Amino acid sequence: MPIQYYIYLCLTLFTIGIVGVLTRRNAIIVFMCIELMLNAVNLLLVAFSKMHHGAALVKDATSSVGIEGQLFVFFIMVVAAAEVSVGLAIIVMLYRNTHSVDINFLNRLKN
Repeated sequence: MPIQYYIYLCLTLFTIGIVGVLTRRNAIIVFMCIELMLNAVNLLLVAFSKMHHGAALVKDATSSVGIEGQLFVFFIMVVAAAEVSVGLAIIVMLYRNTHSVDINFLNRLKN
């Protein structure tokens, strides 16, 4: 499959995520859109990694070139898991304090 298909898919997913973050006021939906953007980047990293690894295998059958992108994806997934736990804890505390998950109520938490 050509790399352009992956680029178009990731661009579409990332754009949907940006639009969701900028237009929505529900904290859970904003959180899901941020995760969608992270997954779009992960998909693109894996696609480029596969492309470079395939090109390196043509030259040398024992080459490990192109695996770095998949390692980056693994570390991004670990950081995203930590982000999910902290983000959901913040959303739960926001709901306990304001009985809403509307982002506009975050200004009230300053006091």
